[in-house]
Amino acid sequence: MPGKRYGIISTGERQARTGLEFVQGLVSGSLPLNSMARTLGYDIVEADRGRVVVVATPTADHLNPQATVHGGLAATLLDTCMGLAVQSTLDRGVGSTTLEFKISLLRGITPDTGPIRAEGTVLTSGRRIGTAEGRLTDARGRLLAHATTTCLIFDQEKSVKADE
Repeated sequence: MPGKRYGIISTGERQARTGLEFVQGLVSGSLPLNSMARTLGYDIVEADRGRVVVVATPTADHLNPQATVHGGLAATLLDTCMGLAVQSTLDRGVGSTTLEFKISLLRGITPDTGPIRAEGTVLTSGRRIGTAEGRLTDARGRLLAHATTTCLIFDQEKSVKADE
């Protein structure tokens, strides 16, 4: 992905931004994407409060032994868009992590599928729990997979101190 960089964002950098500022930094390239984005070839392209879009183009590098795209790619794209959608609703110093997610794979994906788009939308975002749903579609708008997630919302400052 031209113009994108990859790396780890320090705890201080994360805590200094609202969740939406953080996710929009990933979209604009002012913050680095994680290394998994480079490994799987995905990009975060849109972010509004409670909504995030992630895109990828499946290649032969994503194939499973049955010569279709491994379900892990769909799962990663959906987990990413849903988790970041929840993150986009949070205040400075507040983080989130996936507690669980469920995915339904509806159509096979191959490199011939072309570009795919995962859109995550928040259903609820409270003090401790956030939920979101995600839809993975192809360029024609056909639904390839859908998912739901539950995320734990936490104070990043307390989390850092607990790790010390």
